[in-house]
Amino acid sequence: ERINRAPFTAALLRRMPGPHQRFLLKELLRDYNPMERPVANDSHALTVQFSFTLIQVMDVDEKSQILTTNAWLQMQWYDHYLQWNQSEYPGVKNLRFTPDQVWTPDILLYNSAHDKFDATFKTNVLVNSSGFCEYLPPGIFVSTCNVDVRWFPFDIQRCELKFGSWTFDGWLLDIQMKEADVTGYMPNGEWDLLEVPGDRHEVFYDCCAEPYPDVTFVVTLRRRTLFYALNLLIPCVLLSSMTLLVFLLPANSGEKISLGITVLLSLTVFMLMVAEIMPATSDSVPLIGQYFASTMVIVGMSVVATVIVLQFHHHSLNNGQMPHWVHLVLLQWVPWFLRMKRPGEGAEPTLSNSQTVGDVSTHQHLQTSKFGNPPLETLASLDPDPSNAASGPCGLESEGGRSAPLHAHSGTIRSVAVDNQLQALLAEVQFLVERVREQDRQLNMAEQWQFAAAVIDRLCLVGFSVFNIICTIAILMAAPNFGIALSKDFL
Repeated sequence: ERINRAPFTAALLRRMPGPHQRFLLKELLRDYNPMERPVANDSHALTVQFSFTLIQVMDVDEKSQILTTNAWLQMQWYDHYLQWNQSEYPGVKNLRFTPDQVWTPDILLYNSAHDKFDATFKTNVLVNSSGFCEYLPPGIFVSTCNVDVRWFPFDIQRCELKFGSWTFDGWLLDIQMKEADVTGYMPNGEWDLLEVPGDRHEVFYDCCAEPYPDVTFVVTLRRRTLFYALNLLIPCVLLSSMTLLVFLLPANSGEKISLGITVLLSLTVFMLMVAEIMPATSDSVPLIGQYFASTMVIVGMSVVATVIVLQFHHHSLNNGQMPHWVHLVLLQWVPWFLRMKRPGEGAEPTLSNSQTVGDVSTHQHLQTSKFGNPPLETLASLDPDPSNAASGPCGLESEGGRSAPLHAHSGTIRSVAVDNQLQALLAEVQFLVERVREQDRQLNMAEQWQFAAAVIDRLCLVGFSVFNIICTIAILMAAPNFGIALSKDFL
């Protein structure tokens, strides 16, 4: 009789107020095995609804190609062995079990880069009376990410988070995907979250006939470019613009080479900063790296052009005259194209001092050659005592013309002496004229080389300006989301 009344008494106790949760836990866990798949028929697959709640993107390490996110996992399934009649246990609507007490799916992040691989916090499993189980383990997920830095800093990164069962195949554990939840997402200062699409895949291996399903969420991020524009792009544009100042600096200043080398070293420093951020990969070259490389090529070519300009400007006159083709190109064609004029070109010609001296000396030479002897006034000026012309030697006057031959002989001597002095003076004047003409010729040659250097400077200024503008526009505008980045980050 006691045996027959025992079930009735137990049922009566369940309906009475009391510790029903304790009795229910003991009854549910009495024969429960957490290693047993909780299905009514072992040939049926257990369906698990899987979702992903993204809370925060903590870090995107481009160099190590690792994505760090703060997220929650949502797993829902029905446990056949965790069901009860709620009317028999008043006040007990749901129960909570630790993951070690009940069966939980062994769903892990396949592309995890965490040192413990599974970085989730083991929370309780919430179970209601119908056997519906809900498991929401949060965690800091460190996953591998194939970072494509081709369009850096105007890049969009797509990092995959691949989840799947570690030991169950698709015939035993069927994973069904639910859309990712981003309603509680915390914005990141470096990245904008665009979307988190997901997809379910089934992989078949050669070893087995059963499928292996997985759920992959793609965290799509767009880099915010304001930081990199202020710290990398704008300084690089300014440095590339300073390269043009090399061709505006006068060659006599002695600072053209120094300015070009300084700009080149500055760009090298920025290249090292970019290299510290980017991964050491040869798959693609970052966009900003391409821009820096092109700018360094421009600066390097400007240094070479500056060396050529200085070589022309300080050209040694002992090396000969300017070649004809150089004279034709740099002194005629290119100046006409650049609308350049030589100093003094177009002014009225004036008679130089050297020409005056040369003409005077030539006139005197012609007079000397025409008349043979200098005029009497010149001879008289050369005689220290003109009164001696009528007296003989020792102050004696000539009588009857006896002293006339001696006077003629002395006049001849004076005439020869004057001729010798005039010839020496004429030689000195001609030497001075030739010296001045040689100086004028060398000065004219030096001005030609200096003007050729100025033409090269102006030509390089125009060419490098056009090349710099084209490179800047072509490289930066090549980014797919360049306009979007400017409109969102700058405007």
